[in-house]
Amino acid sequence: MKRRVFIKQTAATTAGVLTLPTIVPSTVFGKSAPSNKIQIGQIGCGRIARGHDLAETLKYDIARIIAVSDVDRNRMMDGKKLVEGYYARKESSDQAVEVKMYSDYKEMLQNPEIDAVIISTPDHWHAQPAIEAALAGKDIYLQKPTSLTIAEGRLLSDIARKKGTILQLGTQQRSSEQFRLAAELVRNGRIGKIHTVKVGLPGDPSGPEAGEMPIPENLNYDMWLGETPNVYYTEIGVHPQVGYDRPGWLRREQFGAGMITGWGQHHFDSAAWGMDTELTGPISLEAVAQFPKSGLWNVHGDFMVKAEYENGITMYTSGGFPNGIRYEGTDGWIFVSRGNYQATASDPVAQERSSRALNASDPAILTSEIKENEIHLYRSDEQHGNWLDCIQSRKEPISPIEIGHRACSVCLLSHIAMKIPGSLQWDPLKEKFIGNEAANSMLSRPQRAPYGTDFIKF
Repeated sequence: MKRRVFIKQTAATTAGVLTLPTIVPSTVFGKSAPSNKIQIGQIGCGRIARGHDLAETLKYDIARIIAVSDVDRNRMMDGKKLVEGYYARKESSDQAVEVKMYSDYKEMLQNPEIDAVIISTPDHWHAQPAIEAALAGKDIYLQKPTSLTIAEGRLLSDIARKKGTILQLGTQQRSSEQFRLAAELVRNGRIGKIHTVKVGLPGDPSGPEAGEMPIPENLNYDMWLGETPNVYYTEIGVHPQVGYDRPGWLRREQFGAGMITGWGQHHFDSAAWGMDTELTGPISLEAVAQFPKSGLWNVHGDFMVKAEYENGITMYTSGGFPNGIRYEGTDGWIFVSRGNYQATASDPVAQERSSRALNASDPAILTSEIKENEIHLYRSDEQHGNWLDCIQSRKEPISPIEIGHRACSVCLLSHIAMKIPGSLQWDPLKEKFIGNEAANSMLSRPQRAPYGTDFIKF
């Protein structure tokens, strides 16, 4: 039971014997009282936290950011200043907020005052803190990708569901009206029987050589590396020491798989919504991809992935398609994209290529009424607000962990297919490749002690 819930319930049941002071500040029992807030710790204070997760969460009066954590002391201090500055400027704020800093998020998780955490760390630091937060009884907002291996994703999903954690994935396209509408129209047969889906997803360019540099005093580089191998420090391989531009780690396979996981989970999650495959996965995959032959950045460039599903749908993913999702059926097609929306100013997508948020072979498809007796999908106005609402109601959020794990699995399976020639057969129930041990060996990866999910004490 949450500490403040226990206190409020205890106060209610012992009203006859509890003595209260005659004069009490309004902030103690008013709507802005700390006891009525969802108190949140922010893990990771970089680009996506500052420009998206903190920015969106701070808008809600029910939320109260009270702690920040980062292995880069400068970024952690910037995070503290950002949050405290916001509350200081907010006209309706009843009292100042002092944000506590933690150089190790594990200490933050021990704080009983914290109800929930937002995890906005580099991709290789997603699964472990999320699992530890669930075990500590915290609700979680987790940036995508859910994990960098299918084994870690499965472990996280199982633990979060067992603990009853309200875990929201940062696949915010689900809270964009055009993605929901496109999926509803497809699910209700407005383009006939769907047979093909084309997902437009760019690759990353190769990068320069980069030599070893001294580790900045403000960075705990060993902890930043986490479970991944110990490699020398160079600034363009980690994150900028000045400013919050797109970090170089996004283009290194040690820390992420490139755009197939960086943006892939967004589009695969949305595609599955329309395909009605949210809780399963493909049964076969094959891919071709170009990888850099030199340079520090080594994630995939141009690529094409073909994935076949048991329901007869074939999904193609490539940077050769317009960025977005095109559903094709026997009676027409629907294309959906983000339009002009950007989560952060450095989103690596040319806006002119995705300026039309929703389109169809026949404009009448888009104005077709979804009747009361037809399929109506989950509605959310904003991803972080939906998460906060669900923390209060204990209802499932719009992007729950199992659906997030399944969408992320398509990213990871696609990446494995880029590495292994030929067609791979996948069992989505057992989450194993059929008759291919080389592919199965890539469902997990070695972890560098003491970091990684292998070393979590349950």
